[in-house]
Amino acid sequence: MTEDRLPPGLYIVATPIGNLGDLSPRAANTLRGADLVLAEDKRVTAKLLSHTGARTRLANYNDHTSEAERNAIVARLGSEAIALVSDAGTPLISDPGYKLVRAAREAGHDVHTVPGPSAVIAALTLAGLPTDRFLFAGFLPSKAKARTDAIEEVSTIRATLVFFESGPRLADAIAALREGLGDREAAVVREISKLHEETVTGSLADLVERYADKPPKGEIVIVVGPPPERSEASDEELDLALDEALRTQSPSRAAAEVASLLNVPKKRAYARALERSK
Repeated sequence: MTEDRLPPGLYIVATPIGNLGDLSPRAANTLRGADLVLAEDKRVTAKLLSHTGARTRLANYNDHTSEAERNAIVARLGSEAIALVSDAGTPLISDPGYKLVRAAREAGHDVHTVPGPSAVIAALTLAGLPTDRFLFAGFLPSKAKARTDAIEEVSTIRATLVFFESGPRLADAIAALREGLGDREAAVVREISKLHEETVTGSLADLVERYADKPPKGEIVIVVGPPPERSEASDEELDLALDEALRTQSPSRAAAEVASLLNVPKKRAYARALERSK
């Protein structure tokens, strides 16, 4: 690809997570050759365009973009090359770009990808956990009940789990993962490809202790290993463990403890705990 004007269509361009040297030559040429670049935050992308020497016009495309604005963008794809970028990494991963891609395809326009950096894939390569199957679950909800429910949904999936998180919320997120998933192997990866890149590995219990009162800075990815290979506990095993736990704990606390200990779904343990406590 050259810096000449690109054929009309939508170009999904991955941008550096941190190190500007990670921008591919093809991505740089695409940004220079497009008629318009759609950005989450124009201030962030303006710095990237300056780095590449691009003088391409910028427009916002983010969570606040209306359907009418999206339709107006799609209407231009028949005659213009429009590049879609996120602030960092690959567009459409935890951002609203999929709606634009879908609308462009439905309108019959060409859609191209210019692949590159992805925080999800980068974190998986650093974590040292199984990568043959993984689930990207985005950001966990900030409210405790919703976060617990979200973790419950993925608790039995036999795959490595990947989450995005922020420093101030990290301790609560890891504590919730420890309670909902048991004490699995995990990694906290932050500032990927930047000067202070860091990967901390250990059990979820280890990570809970490390970050309890030390919120780190920067962009963070949590990687949690799959559940251990073991058969699910029988009703008899579950009841025996619950009866012991219920001697000193409420049904909800007993269920959480036993679910983690026996690697059973928390909902199953809680239902049995309610029955046993009557």
